[in-house]
Amino acid sequence: MADSNPEQMMAKVDLVKRRRAEIEHMGGEARVEAQHKAGRLTARERLEFFFDPGTFVEIDAFARCTGRDFGMDKVNPAADGVITGYGQVSGRTVAAFAQDFTCIGGTMGEMHGKKIAKITEMAGDWGVPCIGFHESGGARLQEFLAVSREYGNLFYLNSIYSGVIPQISAMCGVVAGGQTYSPGLTDFVFMTRNGAAFIAGPALVQAMVGEEISVDDLGGTKLHSTVSGVCHVVAEDDRDCIEKIKDLLSYLPSNNREKPPRIKSDDSPDRTNEKLYQIVPTSSTTPYDMHKVIYEIVDGGRFFEIHKDYARNMVIGLARFDGQSVGIVANNPSVQAGTITTKAAEKAARFIRFCDAFNIPIVYLVATPAYLIGSEMEREGMIFRGATLLYATSEATVPQITVNIGLAYAGAFIAMGSKYLKSDVVYAWPTAEIGLVAAEGVVNVVFRKEIAQVEDQAAERKKREEEFRSTFMDIMYPASYQHVDDIIDPKDTRRRIVQSLKALEKKKVELPWKKHGNSPL
Repeated sequence: MADSNPEQMMAKVDLVKRRRAEIEHMGGEARVEAQHKAGRLTARERLEFFFDPGTFVEIDAFARCTGRDFGMDKVNPAADGVITGYGQVSGRTVAAFAQDFTCIGGTMGEMHGKKIAKITEMAGDWGVPCIGFHESGGARLQEFLAVSREYGNLFYLNSIYSGVIPQISAMCGVVAGGQTYSPGLTDFVFMTRNGAAFIAGPALVQAMVGEEISVDDLGGTKLHSTVSGVCHVVAEDDRDCIEKIKDLLSYLPSNNREKPPRIKSDDSPDRTNEKLYQIVPTSSTTPYDMHKVIYEIVDGGRFFEIHKDYARNMVIGLARFDGQSVGIVANNPSVQAGTITTKAAEKAARFIRFCDAFNIPIVYLVATPAYLIGSEMEREGMIFRGATLLYATSEATVPQITVNIGLAYAGAFIAMGSKYLKSDVVYAWPTAEIGLVAAEGVVNVVFRKEIAQVEDQAAERKKREEEFRSTFMDIMYPASYQHVDDIIDPKDTRRRIVQSLKALEKKKVELPWKKHGNSPL
């Protein structure tokens, strides 16, 4: 046995400790202070706040910048500008990385990219969620050839692990260049109010295409949360963003082979909902906010909404029934009468596919007169983009429960969890109206000649519309054709959903074998 030398060992240990301390100092006091003055946490502070205390395990802290050209051989940014590792979040293992803006603006160099790819691949192999905290000036141009390779590798990993593990991105500050495509490949994108993201910043845009534009107008959080749809959840600041990500994770399984965690609920599964009598009007043409229905029926009124400010005629998000995670897809009659636009269809379709990938049952709340028609929708490709919702609903094999509350017409009725796209249980309220098209459309075609023969055509048209609606679109008539499984008292909605979820716990469906489908995109 060789002689031990404790002093030499301690000297080596001290050397490692000193280097680690230098790395943990990140870009230096001045840059850390600048980060704080801008109202943002540092990369290390984000991870410290995100993980359960004392559980974060950093990997590749001693990784060095590989660049040797353009003076990079004289630079050794701490951890090459990105911190990677894993730990516990609410007692569950999660992998994460955080780009360090205090080190060369969080730009991606070769080793920086390799570190992110490595932790992403580890998360996929381990079957745990991967969370990325992004704040980056984009590619490190001094290492431009190597960076292209690392971008491609990361995009590949984001893609192949899609539907395998939850991938969540947080844009905490400005994210620019090719770096933005990685969040675009993940399941959810969070942005703080002072954030921005664009594939090219204002200066480059002006130089290349001659457009003069501000950071906010080009890619600010408001634009991405309301117009582009890039941002799924808006947070006030870094801490709020992290708390919201933790909340979202609580609804999700760690991977696609597990079911979401079930929590004990203090909200009785048998609770009735008499308030719904006041929330939803008996007239199908009177608008109301579907959020109020959701808050009333889910556990504790808690609803984690996704894409809150984007395509607001469709409402999506996560909630619980008797402690069980459920995805909710609902029309909102208070916005564009609940019609389904191209953006609303894609918004719902992508969420349905996420829920289906991660074994989260889906509840549809239906109140829609139709897919929106007109020249604008045709120019936006409604035939193709509207079909995304039909495809996603048809493809889903998780338990699906539908409640028809108000209007349910035409293709919109079919797309929103109908029996014909294999929803498991379909309920209707007495206020529901189901039909191929609205009564006005039927009467104008079927009784066109009869209406033309009378003097007061407007009165005749209205009379026939009322007769048609009361005879053929009253929910009793569609129920007689098995369009719905049962007509329920609105106050029993929560109880019936809970009962159905319990009955469907062991549901197993196998679709025809295929490599993959070709969803309209």
